[in-house]
Amino acid sequence: MNSLDGMYPDFAALLQREGSLAGTSWGLFPHPTRGTPSFITPEALLHARGCIRRGTVFGLDYPADAFDPGMSLKRGAPRHTIYSSHPAHRDDFLDGYYLQGSSQIDGLRHRRADDVGFYNGTPDDRVVEGTPDLGIQEWADEPIVGRAVLADLDGYRTAQGSPIDHAAGEPLGLDLIQAALSAQSATLRQGDILLLHTGWCEWFLDLPTAEKQKVRDSKKATGIAQSQEFVAWAWDQRLALLAADNFALECLPAVPDSPYRDSAPNDNGMMHQQLLAKLGMPLGELWRLGPLARHMRNTGQWDAFISIKPLNITGGTGSPANATAVL
Repeated sequence: MNSLDGMYPDFAALLQREGSLAGTSWGLFPHPTRGTPSFITPEALLHARGCIRRGTVFGLDYPADAFDPGMSLKRGAPRHTIYSSHPAHRDDFLDGYYLQGSSQIDGLRHRRADDVGFYNGTPDDRVVEGTPDLGIQEWADEPIVGRAVLADLDGYRTAQGSPIDHAAGEPLGLDLIQAALSAQSATLRQGDILLLHTGWCEWFLDLPTAEKQKVRDSKKATGIAQSQEFVAWAWDQRLALLAADNFALECLPAVPDSPYRDSAPNDNGMMHQQLLAKLGMPLGELWRLGPLARHMRNTGQWDAFISIKPLNITGGTGSPANATAVL
């Protein structure tokens, strides 16, 4: 048992909170703007050391220019310039660097809930350049470090003889996540970082440029199917962070029966507003999970010590993940 057991209500109780607090974690955490990484207690962090058994390290970020073209029409690849002031000197800079253009972590100001606003009721006029409120620096000053568990959805479905259909942008239900974890005999603990390996990034990056553009134009991408059941499960598992190797964590477009079509019209029924703006749960997208997943299949070890250190940009809405797994 750890120091947070019984401290937080379950999701059903969150829904019973009054007014704009309904379905939110606003005001529940000791540090009000840290969000669900608060689930990682000192005890949980010390316990995560036990995941380091072989001394093997995996970087979980793709190159900054890997997704060129990618799924986003706006986020292009950065331009890298090296210059020198004299023959013995080199320096460099980036132009057009979209902080969420490759492997990334979404900060809490990345999404505003259409119905109740930014996380913890942060005023809209505080979510601008130069202000710290809900900024990504929160997790740079105190990085997100703990135990990660990988759910190998791609491996599970392939072993079942029914590979995930990335070309169709297949929605992936909670039942698949639970079945994969069960097949792996993997259990979740409070404060865990859940990594969902779908195989989408490797599939997309292997496509010719013209095919990547067709996928982008289709606006379809594999991901978690939107449901209140999934949101409730993620909260009740006390997950610190959710990350996947796909474009938006969720499927695109949102499933027709998404329960968030009325509450999140600007996001066309996606769960981002519920997870980020209401629960305070950071999301990772476009992570490089393939090599880690293959290693874990070979060893049968499905957990790892993980460090996630965003760029220290005051007021950033997101950042490269800078994620490292150690086994």
